[in-house]
Amino acid sequence: MSVRVSTRGVRTSVGPRVARVSVGSGGARISSGLGPFYASNSLSNGRRRSSTHRSPRARTTAPSATALDRARRQAERAQQEAERDAAISQLRELRRQTTSVHLQSFPEAHPPVLPEPPQLGFPWALAEARTFHLQGVGRLARTQRAAARQRAEQDAPAYLSAELARLHGIQRQLETEAEQWWRALVTNEEDTVCEAVNTAFSDNPAAGCAVGVDGTVMSVVMRQQDLDAMPTQTPAMTPAGRPTLKKLAKRDRVLWWLTAMGSNIVATLKEGFATAPGITAIDLAVLTRLPDTQRLGFVAYGRWTRQAVESTPWRTPEDALRFLDIGQDVSCAVATTASGNLSSTIKPLDTARVAGLQELLDHAQEESDSAESPLAGLDIALGSIDPASGQVPAGDPFRIRSFTEWKHAASSEPLPEPAPGPAATVLVPGQTVPLPEDAWQGLTITFAFAGADADLTLLLTSAEGRVAADDDFVFYHQPAAAGGAARLLGKQQDGPQTVERATLHLAALPPRVRRVAVAINMDVDTGLTCDALTHTTLRIEAATGTAWSFQPPADPGIRAMVVAELYQHPLDGRTAWKLRAVGQGWADGLDGLARAHGVDVE
Repeated sequence: MSVRVSTRGVRTSVGPRVARVSVGSGGARISSGLGPFYASNSLSNGRRRSSTHRSPRARTTAPSATALDRARRQAERAQQEAERDAAISQLRELRRQTTSVHLQSFPEAHPPVLPEPPQLGFPWALAEARTFHLQGVGRLARTQRAAARQRAEQDAPAYLSAELARLHGIQRQLETEAEQWWRALVTNEEDTVCEAVNTAFSDNPAAGCAVGVDGTVMSVVMRQQDLDAMPTQTPAMTPAGRPTLKKLAKRDRVLWWLTAMGSNIVATLKEGFATAPGITAIDLAVLTRLPDTQRLGFVAYGRWTRQAVESTPWRTPEDALRFLDIGQDVSCAVATTASGNLSSTIKPLDTARVAGLQELLDHAQEESDSAESPLAGLDIALGSIDPASGQVPAGDPFRIRSFTEWKHAASSEPLPEPAPGPAATVLVPGQTVPLPEDAWQGLTITFAFAGADADLTLLLTSAEGRVAADDDFVFYHQPAAAGGAARLLGKQQDGPQTVERATLHLAALPPRVRRVAVAINMDVDTGLTCDALTHTTLRIEAATGTAWSFQPPADPGIRAMVVAELYQHPLDGRTAWKLRAVGQGWADGLDGLARAHGVDVE
């Protein structure tokens, strides 16, 4: 509100500039005040007066050079503060990760628990036999089809009995091998212990390697991160109380490095004892690249007993330094000064004090021209599978032979060469097709893909889409269900693509199963979603030669997807099966897929 005094009286104005009401001795006036033109109406003594005139000039409000420079400096300061805050957060997280490895626990080794062989039923065997004998027989050849069904009914019991006997024989063999392996582990057979321990060590942040066993003592070499790879800054506060970064003092940097080394030593000891139950002590030596000479050297060694490690409480990052106190004949390249402080220098240890150390050092090699951390290469070398080799783990030992394989094995005839697959009917999302009755006896499901890894999954559900029991969830840990009517056949490479196959006998499914969801899921730990997959195709083929294919969408928001589903529906007073292309899924991967279909996920 404003008050103005003039020769005509006192005038007050109320309201914003664009709609101002003025009251004074000149009467009431309403002014629009919009733009270079404005209009005002004056009301006085019942008479209405209007006037319109042009504003002398339009006002400009362009920012000055000083204001622009001030805004630029503020934006730069905000960017610097954001980068500083991000660096502080990263440094704090890095310190937490590198000094807290010893706080985790490791599962104790136990005798291997072998899976049971798949439970096969007569409906599955009969469906397999019918699929074989009806191949090439026309639908209208009733006499030949009846004879084919009779031969299938005669062969099915023998096929079922042979497969059950073969699978139980494999089970007995695996049990014998597992007992022998466990006995070798607990009695400290050197190769068995080293292999088991190195497999356990393969994902450690500081690579460790078991190099020998002498009685109940295991020898381990660990590769610690170089001091030169440690950060040179640390979070701090300014005198005004604002967060900042300051140069990390040399002594503090060495302390961080020593704590990280102790954390990895303790974690290596804990995991070694957990993996090898017959080991009572571990001789451990630590290698790193020395900052002064840039040569590999030993910076810590000693002997630590199981009792000492397991009886020590490990609660805080600072507890990692207890490795210096609980071991026997422990030597460390970071000494304590006369004043009780840690030295700021790292001196290599005398390898002559311990037999075999110099030989280990002489044979230690690293890829100096690699841009990646040498620890990564060592981790891969210690693993059970080299990802670069393209090899995949061994297949399911309980792989079920098809009726065709059994038939030709029984007759000592070689298997015929597989005929090229028929052209498939390409489906689009939401499209539904009826399945011919012959397809109910046997379907082959093939999922081909590249770009990333994925797994094929089958869910046998009710009409409402819920499993009756967890046994109706067919995935990599449970590759068969419903007496063999649904089973996974494993993965294999086919040129640049990975191919995973499954077989499904709709006619052999129990009455409770009214739907079958054919799904894929990504590994959640990788953080990849379905858009990482390329050249994906799901192909469903009947033994009669009819085939359907569907290319699921590359959705970046999901990690598990129902690609297609098969479901029962009434047709002319009887039950038939249909196939629907779906292509929809869940962001949380296999867990979301399982829960949506009633599977308990722990």
